[in-house]
Amino acid sequence: MESLHAPWRIEYILAPKPAQADSVFSRIAQSSDDEANLVIARARTCFALLNAYPYTGGHLMVVPYKQVQDLDGLTDEELLELLKLARSCQHALTRVMKPQGFNMGINLGKVAGAGILEHLHVHVVPRWEGDTNFMPVLANTSVVPQALKEVAAQLRAALLEEHLNH
Repeated sequence: MESLHAPWRIEYILAPKPAQADSVFSRIAQSSDDEANLVIARARTCFALLNAYPYTGGHLMVVPYKQVQDLDGLTDEELLELLKLARSCQHALTRVMKPQGFNMGINLGKVAGAGILEHLHVHVVPRWEGDTNFMPVLANTSVVPQALKEVAAQLRAALLEEHLNH
């Protein structure tokens, strides 16, 4: 079994987080500056944004507007829309970045790797053969080959095209 190692993320995971009632996702959800916040799509009950601390290029997250810790906090309608937006994001990533596969998942709880415990989110991570190399392992450096804002703009366009075609 091969492993995806992201040792540079431990700094973010272990860093003290400011004590705030609202999560970073709640603050982004309420902001109107989608470009600065890397938001690529908004639906009625959830939104999608690029991860500012990506495992690999194109790593994005789909987040309900409602701040909940797990799936039990969502209605069936909210859960359905969350998964439908994740699927649309997967389609957009396929068109824009042409990955060979995906990791998609939800980390619930600190021991499961959740970096933002208080606000459920779905990770959509595009993968390519050989996308891990010596840089993160030896140099503690992630190589993301494309600017986040550029990827965000391309994904917004792809999601808009998909929406118009359905």
